Amino acid sequence: MERVESGGAANGAPYAAFEHAVLLAEQVRERTEALHRTLDELGQANSQLHEAKADAEAANLSKTKFLAAVTHDLLQPLNAARLFASALEEHSLPRDSMLLVGHIGRSLKDVEALLGTLVDMSRLDAGILKADIAPFRVNCLLDALAEEYRQVAAVRGLTLNYVPSSVVVASDLALLARVIRNFLSNAVRYTEQGHLLLGCRRRPDGLEIMVGDTGPGIPELQQEAIFLEFRRAQPSHESHSRGLGLGLAIVDRISTILKHPILLKSLSGRGAIFSIRVPYGQLAQRSQRAVEATKVGQGALQGAVVWVIDDDPAILEGMQALLRGWGCRVRTAASLSALEAASDGEEPAVLLVDYHLGDAGEDGLTLALRLRRCYPALPVVVITANHVAELKRHARELDISCLLKPLKPLRLRMLLTSLLEERSA
Repeated sequence: MERVESGGAANGAPYAAFEHAVLLAEQVRERTEALHRTLDELGQANSQLHEAKADAEAANLSKTKFLAAVTHDLLQPLNAARLFASALEEHSLPRDSMLLVGHIGRSLKDVEALLGTLVDMSRLDAGILKADIAPFRVNCLLDALAEEYRQVAAVRGLTLNYVPSSVVVASDLALLARVIRNFLSNAVRYTEQGHLLLGCRRRPDGLEIMVGDTGPGIPELQQEAIFLEFRRAQPSHESHSRGLGLGLAIVDRISTILKHPILLKSLSGRGAIFSIRVPYGQLAQRSQRAVEATKVGQGALQGAVVWVIDDDPAILEGMQALLRGWGCRVRTAASLSALEAASDGEEPAVLLVDYHLGDAGEDGLTLALRLRRCYPALPVVVITANHVAELKRHARELDISCLLKPLKPLRLRMLLTSLLEERSA
């Protein structure tokens, strides 16, 4: 220091440089320590983020598993109630009683729609809802929807005009049905008077399935917003405003999964047309019979022997009441061995079997294959609350029809008629 001071006596440059160097070194040391502290804090924060992400993924997986497990238990009693209500509608009842049955049926449909919406949103958020693309005639889907919503529209004093089509498309039938059903439900909800339209138009790149109405229309500024979650147009009558504002949000997500574009054309005060464009498909060479009437008769069902296997006694009772109302001869049991013992050697014309058979040790598909060893040409319908695409694909590969819970009686009736007519042919 003395040498530096003496050396800097003549001019202060060396000593000032030394002081500046010491000051810089101190600043570097302080900033290095601050940097290390910041890196340590970032490391801790990053570790916490990884832990939080792992916890979130675990919670999401747990939620998904919970929904998969609870959905079946929730839909079982709802499915039974729908079957009993539909069976009552087949009976000759006093007018007041028929009105009550109609109210019960509509309330059950509302519960089914709300529950289905919540479950669908959870599956979409979890990424477990996958598309099972397969070719089918579009009237296999639209005929049943037209008949169902013709009755729903009539309750509101509306008419439904349906233009049938037998064009073959390639899509996931269940997911596409959810889209069209949401279109029809909204059309009924927001139309006060006039009529609805369900029909198709051939386009170069696919079949455009359209649902139109004579409702209040949708202003252009709102046409994008209604596809967001919890957004809905305000109906003029609150008594018809059931819903969570999730229907079109689900439509938007399903169309993304299916890669089917959604179109909306509307003018305020002049109604709206929602449509989805579905690519064309091609059926396999084997015979495919389609039911072309919008009102299915009971000719093919009259006297048909139907075997029903389900581990829920309420489902068996409801299915027996419904099928007997259609003229079928019904045999029900919780297991195949019990059913065979009670059949007295009578050959079944069709088998209805639940996919989840509790502790039976085998699922509905396995049981159906075992029964087909005795009856190789037996038509089979598996009924399930499981929406997994792999299950539907596997059932199709085995030439087994698949229906989802809660079971829609009209859809079941049309399918049974088609299967029995195809078998007799």
